[in-house]
Amino acid sequence: MSRPPRLLARFAVAGLVATGLYVPLSARADEPAYACSDNAHLGRLSAPLARMRRLVASGRPVTIMALGSSSTAGAGASTPTATYPVRLEVELRSRFPGVAITVLNRGVNGEEAADMLARFNQAAADDKPDVVLWQVGTNAVLRDSPIGPVDRLIIEGLARMKALGTDVVLIDPQFAPKVLAKPDAASMVSVIAAASTSRGVDLFQRFAVMREWHDAAAIPFEAFLSPDLLHMNDWGYACFAKLARSRHGGSGDATGCGCRHGNAEIAQPPPYPPPHACRELHVARRLFSLAPLAIRAFTPVFDGLWRGSG
Repeated sequence: MSRPPRLLARFAVAGLVATGLYVPLSARADEPAYACSDNAHLGRLSAPLARMRRLVASGRPVTIMALGSSSTAGAGASTPTATYPVRLEVELRSRFPGVAITVLNRGVNGEEAADMLARFNQAAADDKPDVVLWQVGTNAVLRDSPIGPVDRLIIEGLARMKALGTDVVLIDPQFAPKVLAKPDAASMVSVIAAASTSRGVDLFQRFAVMREWHDAAAIPFEAFLSPDLLHMNDWGYACFAKLARSRHGGSGDATGCGCRHGNAEIAQPPPYPPPHACRELHVARRLFSLAPLAIRAFTPVFDGLWRGSG
């Protein structure tokens, strides 16, 4: 006679717990969720950003120049605030809240290495960057330009950047159908990697990271590229910025396109959750972990009420 009431009491407590936890965890069920991840650590920087680390450690301002072409300028982004330089500034300021970090977008649509270097000296004199993120190579591939001259220009550019005492990070082409259709795509990726190694500068392997999204994580191109199947979309830029941010000093709990809990990634497609969403998620997990205790504590109460009403 006592078993059914006790069982119903447990269901009642579980229902109350679940109902209380459901409210802050509303989700968009009509959109698939893809994890912004780099499980193979392909985006990890191998050379330390010595200048940036010193500035951050002393709480001094950091200026980052994002030099590049259309994928730096933000082609494919829905708004200027969805470009990777803007998203990276948000991520880095979140990571280092006591440091004034500025990321300047110096991307110009359609440019190749020679165009970027032609304006670099003046831009560097104006910006006085502590770090230069140089996205290069894609337009040369798309236009079937000879790789040899591009290689020499990259070496020249790195020498000029390092002469200023800045930290430098090279960013190679994107893994996208229009790039993959070109015969020199893989060669350009290799040339940029070799320049990074020979000149002792960092490399963000954008090509390899995006290939992992598509091939290993089975994320369709349409999920991280704009309709032109060349430039990133908002999700792609935000995830790129998140991974770049983690290489500038580690990842935290609240990120632009997901929340981390231990080693797990809780993904959220656009629109991205505000920082408090991750805190709510962690609170909810804690409450779920306490659910068995709540069931044991309240079952006698519900059991007594059930018996009293009989």
